[in-house]
Amino acid sequence: MANIGIKDATPDFVVIASEVPCRSVAMFTRSLFAGPSVLVSRRNAAGNHLQAVVVVSKNANVATGAEGLANAEELGRGVAVAAGCAESEVLVTSTGVIGRQYPMERISAHLSKLATAAEQVPADTASGSAASSAFDTTDAVVIASAMMTTDTHPKTASATLPTVRADGTAGTATVVGMAKGVGMIEPDMATMLSFVLTDAELPVESLDRVFRQAVDRSLNSLSVDTDTSTSDTAALLANGLAGTPDEHEFAAAINQVCTDLTRQLARDGKGATTLLVVQVQQARDAAQAKRVAKSILNSPLVKTAVHGADPNWGRVAMAIGKCSEDVDIDQEQVVIRFGESEVYPRQIGQTELTELEQYLAGNEVLISVDLGVDRSEQAAAWTVYGCDLSDGYVRINADYTT
Repeated sequence: MANIGIKDATPDFVVIASEVPCRSVAMFTRSLFAGPSVLVSRRNAAGNHLQAVVVVSKNANVATGAEGLANAEELGRGVAVAAGCAESEVLVTSTGVIGRQYPMERISAHLSKLATAAEQVPADTASGSAASSAFDTTDAVVIASAMMTTDTHPKTASATLPTVRADGTAGTATVVGMAKGVGMIEPDMATMLSFVLTDAELPVESLDRVFRQAVDRSLNSLSVDTDTSTSDTAALLANGLAGTPDEHEFAAAINQVCTDLTRQLARDGKGATTLLVVQVQQARDAAQAKRVAKSILNSPLVKTAVHGADPNWGRVAMAIGKCSEDVDIDQEQVVIRFGESEVYPRQIGQTELTELEQYLAGNEVLISVDLGVDRSEQAAAWTVYGCDLSDGYVRINADYTT
């Protein structure tokens, strides 16, 4: 981790490396303006064997043309040397201002220092590559701090679960997640940057299935401002050193970590004062439930009402109603709640309105909706995560590059 002077004096460059090659899965933005770093990483991640991740923060390396692509490839080569792995085993990621080239002279100088430090550490066949021993921290919070741009704090989450080692003895695996992002967030595959690391051992097929399901219900259900980043990357790396877990327990741990990170990202949205959670139940299918939930979550009128602690449930009704293609939604069957309090169709009095104002003034607000399309036990439901909309969002984004 280092500051190489991209924008200010805060950390802006970090390399994460495993002692041994990992089985891995990764997902990337579907933006048509995806950056060169994403293009390089897509190619490398296709092999499902990564060993290192590099993050350059405060510079997105997007819309930088052939030079930007060459720079991303050079960055990957330099990290591979420093981490003691193949160039194809490096995930290259960037986040920050669009349209600016990497400061390659500074990046190359820092990579040379890392490579020199790695050369000075004797290789230890018991613990992995010499290069990994030359890196200066295993603290997830410190690493996540170097990934930040306008984040107000680092986002990390962790879980542990039992495993069986190759020799048949009991072990314990750890799952650690790190993420960054506060704006330009409505992913359709991940979030801005999110990395989940584990020493559990599972086949690539299992890792892929578990991670995609977790991302769909967590990071893919996050929206701060409806804008999809050009740099979205989510990856899971598993080096297998702790042994094999039960897949269901592993899936629960991955879900826990991804959901925790998602809630942190939503709570730290640009200018946010309130975590907003929207749950939709009794839907025809998961797609309908998610669509309606996102319509509510992304409504500026709903978001500003939450910011102002205004229990204006009519805005929620509006957001449901504009899902005009869902013709099986009948307003007479819909129920809307703020927290535990039903606000539609039941009429509420002044005392309850005052109580709702106090609820909405809290640091977390739940809006739940029963669509009434399917009242069976098999009815679909979905939860999405976001935040209120404040004048702080406008100020931060108005001054982003200045």
